[in-house]
Amino acid sequence: MGYEVGLNKTVRAIHQMPGKPPPEGEPHSHDYRFEVVVGRERLDEQDMVCDLDVLEAALTDMLGGIEDRDLEMIRPPEAAAVTVEVLARWAHDTLAETVRKAGAETLSVRVWESPEAFGGYSSIVA
Repeated sequence: MGYEVGLNKTVRAIHQMPGKPPPEGEPHSHDYRFEVVVGRERLDEQDMVCDLDVLEAALTDMLGGIEDRDLEMIRPPEAAAVTVEVLARWAHDTLAETVRKAGAETLSVRVWESPEAFGGYSSIVA
């Protein structure tokens, strides 16, 4: 694609996996690390992909809404649970308009539930 910039922030939130044995089947918390990468083919007139302060403010605001809360509040009706994949799509959709307005052409979100495991969602937002 071209140039990229990104941020990552961690937030603790609660989820459960219905039908699974404990602890996954009961409400439990994870420290989710959100990795957000935005890109564009050519740099803007300030030689940036987008203003990282704008991206950081949007990410901080979004995560403040789920911090220490049950992720059921963001579960789409078609999802059986808020998995890392579903959480990544929610974060992507929440941030997409802001990063598009900031000049980014692509947006990728990865949500890490452990140092080894993540789910992600990416798309063109331009």
